[in-house]
Amino acid sequence: MIVDRTLKAALTDSLKKFPVASITGPRQSGKTTLLRNLFPDFEYYNLERIDHYDLITSDPIGTLKYKGKGIIVDEAQKYPDLFSTIQVLSDEENINGQYILSGSQSFLINEKIAQSLAGRVRVHHLFPFDVSEVKGVFDRDYVSIIFQGSYPRVLTNDIHPSDFYPSYIQTYLEKDIRTLGSVENLRTFTRFLSLCAGRTGQILNLNSLANDTGISINTAKRWISLLESSFIIFLLEPYHKNFNKRIIKSPKLYFYDTGLVCSLLRINEVTSLRQHYHFGSLFENLVISELKKQFFHRGKTPHLYYWRDSNGVEIDCIIEKSPEEILSFEIKAGETFTKDYLKNIVRFDKLSSSTLNNKKYLVYNGDNDQTINNTKLMPWKVFQQKIKYF
Repeated sequence: MIVDRTLKAALTDSLKKFPVASITGPRQSGKTTLLRNLFPDFEYYNLERIDHYDLITSDPIGTLKYKGKGIIVDEAQKYPDLFSTIQVLSDEENINGQYILSGSQSFLINEKIAQSLAGRVRVHHLFPFDVSEVKGVFDRDYVSIIFQGSYPRVLTNDIHPSDFYPSYIQTYLEKDIRTLGSVENLRTFTRFLSLCAGRTGQILNLNSLANDTGISINTAKRWISLLESSFIIFLLEPYHKNFNKRIIKSPKLYFYDTGLVCSLLRINEVTSLRQHYHFGSLFENLVISELKKQFFHRGKTPHLYYWRDSNGVEIDCIIEKSPEEILSFEIKAGETFTKDYLKNIVRFDKLSSSTLNNKKYLVYNGDNDQTINNTKLMPWKVFQQKIKYF
């Protein structure tokens, strides 16, 4: 089953304007499927294949020289000299749409792009399916979405999450972590990853993570960077405008895929998810990761933040549309609306209203979609429909 990916519009547009486009994202997010189906006439090389790797490394100029049709190089980070070679070749031809570079390790690819291809390439990110891509294709409620996650293979092949994610994690550890950084003890790193899952939606506390894992704080910092660069987690930074001098300045930790979090938390059946003590955090993670994926899949930079002060007033997610306009979101897993859901967003609005145009939303799992206290109540089923317009 081929799902229509949102990113294809931005990717196609890039090839009209740049000689090189790159696409990065986590393993098995659908990069190769998208490229092979969207550009069937391009030459295709995958550097994880020994024959393709040997062909390119033995004669990079002869193999990669533009011959009238584009060239896709998958897992491009495996041959570092590739980037300087493509720089030379793309400059010689000076034609847009010559090359697409794909890979699952943003740190290595972005480093090489900055060194060799700056100004010649547009960078894209592809993540597991976002809800707008699969709405109407797969019949899932929000609890199933949290439990299953959105990796293409899970959905298109109808694989139970408990059969997919443990092997995915093992592959990730063996292929990415050993390449990206020197992790001597993979068992300890796996424990660190599971502890991160237990802190989903929480303010990042490196001291606590390091102590609970039994590692140094510098190692914890490095491992967080590894998880970011391999598209497992992202850090939501605090909103930079200071409406209160006692604001929290540390980022919050989220995962790109909630199915992976459920697996790390050893939630093996969807029926047990609603009663799990992390259910609220998992729903919050789902909403924020979906917002983030929507921006990336449209080829845009997501300006997403959270806001919290030392008194506990917190806004779960802020989208900065411009320096003068924001969208603020409160996220609640409950199905019954209470006015208590709006207390933080009302307090924040009072602090920010003199300097910002603030459009306020409550995303929750009920059915009421009216406006209360200038805040739009948005049930999950409505949020799914409207998300691509934020």
